[in-house]
Amino acid sequence: MDAYTSKETTLRDFLRVIFTHKIVFVILPIAIIAPVFVSLEFKTPVYQSQVKMLVRGAKESEVDYYKGIIVSRNLILDHTELVKSRLVIERVVKALRLYERPVDYEKQYASRLKAALIDYRLKNFNLRLKEMTPEQKQAFLFNSAMGKLGGSIVAMPLRDTSLFTITVRDFSPVAASVIANAVSRSYVIFDLEQQIAELQLKYGERHSTVIQLKNYIEKLKKTLDGSPLHAIEAIGPASVKIIEQAQSSGQTKSFQRNILFIFAFFASILFGVILTFGFEYLDTTFRSPKDVKTFLNIPFLGSIPKRKSKDKLLIGDANSATTNYSRAYQNLSDQIYILMKDKNLKSLLITDAEGSEVTTAVIANLGVYLAHKTGYRVLIIDANLRNPSVSKIFSIFVSPGLVNVLEEKIPFEDAIQNLGSHLHVLPAGEAVSNPVILLDSSMMSNVMRKAKEQYEIVLINCLDLKNFTDAVVFSSLTDGTVLVINQGEVKQRVAKSAIAPLEQKKINIVGVILNNRTYVVPKIIYDLT
Repeated sequence: MDAYTSKETTLRDFLRVIFTHKIVFVILPIAIIAPVFVSLEFKTPVYQSQVKMLVRGAKESEVDYYKGIIVSRNLILDHTELVKSRLVIERVVKALRLYERPVDYEKQYASRLKAALIDYRLKNFNLRLKEMTPEQKQAFLFNSAMGKLGGSIVAMPLRDTSLFTITVRDFSPVAASVIANAVSRSYVIFDLEQQIAELQLKYGERHSTVIQLKNYIEKLKKTLDGSPLHAIEAIGPASVKIIEQAQSSGQTKSFQRNILFIFAFFASILFGVILTFGFEYLDTTFRSPKDVKTFLNIPFLGSIPKRKSKDKLLIGDANSATTNYSRAYQNLSDQIYILMKDKNLKSLLITDAEGSEVTTAVIANLGVYLAHKTGYRVLIIDANLRNPSVSKIFSIFVSPGLVNVLEEKIPFEDAIQNLGSHLHVLPAGEAVSNPVILLDSSMMSNVMRKAKEQYEIVLINCLDLKNFTDAVVFSSLTDGTVLVINQGEVKQRVAKSAIAPLEQKKINIVGVILNNRTYVVPKIIYDLT
């Protein structure tokens, strides 16, 4: 799975980004859909029903050509406001006995979650009612019904017409149509009462028109229960006329739950993609071999997967490749062996960009595999004189080492530890606080000359490039340098800055090993793409 060598963006690159931040696609749908679900549970579906009214209010034009009835825009707006006046609503509340509705009327239409909330509120409401006298309770319930009805009515003018609509909302579609019809008829009665008042002042109470209008009002009051009204009776003598009565259509004003859930799901996916690529843009660490090629312009040698708990730090049997961890070392050692053979390299300095403890394990395992694979004599030199680490991995508990050789206390050959199977180690010895002088000495040159003469492959462990100059000093004594980068930890600019001194000295940087690599794209999907 090391095919990330092209500079072009591929489908695999997109998949890697998605799978790297897959937790976002788990959390976001929950974070978005859960509030939507809760809000829907607390929102009882509301149905609406509508009555269409025609305004025939008269105003005489002073121009003979336009003589007749003119309906102004302001007149229609006046009607839409008067529909919700107290006289109109009060008549409907009394006619339909809305004040007798249960206080928890919504509960029978609500979800279980909302019903529980209604029950909780009802307890506090009942406590308030108990403190009232019967007269106060009756007045309170009546005014409450008035307020609820007023809040459920919406009157809107229709553009460029003499029409306006009366829309009523209710938890029941049948109740919505009944109340809408009752409100429209109550308003017609209200309009007729205004006409009667004016006619009485002008002609008296016994005028035939007054009597006729009063009879029509009484007849119309009997239909305030919302029952169907004959078309001719709906038109009537009022200046506002019912031209379209409300029907129980069952159309809900609320969004369909399924549609809203689907919308929330796709919105979470879209937001997840945006957020994921935002994280990817802000993440300037090395995440794939392609990043190595793009930002460092250095050959990619191979990768080592993140070690699992069952994987040993040091692979003891190089002939056994039962895990991805051991197989990775086997493949990497093959790659390095071919590289060294093709370019006639005998010594490699292996260091890292930003101080990683696992670099020593990388060198140790490569030494084990190369010794077993090639049958060559392999020497590992621990040039990490500030904090010796190779001896710990191989459990070498003797003090003589490279420091003693450089100080000419013991010969080079006496400091070598033979671990068998063609593998040899030159430990660091005792730690030194400032080893640069020793590493840059003629004795170090002699040590490297002898190592190349006596061993076919020499691997050198050294401190990181970012914090120390040891590797830069030592690199001129080797045939090539290999950089170890931990995926997701080392920033690109840090690595670029770390290798700058090597590039200035024209050191042969043969390649990069990507350590702790994770394969986030499932193999079956990776193979298909």
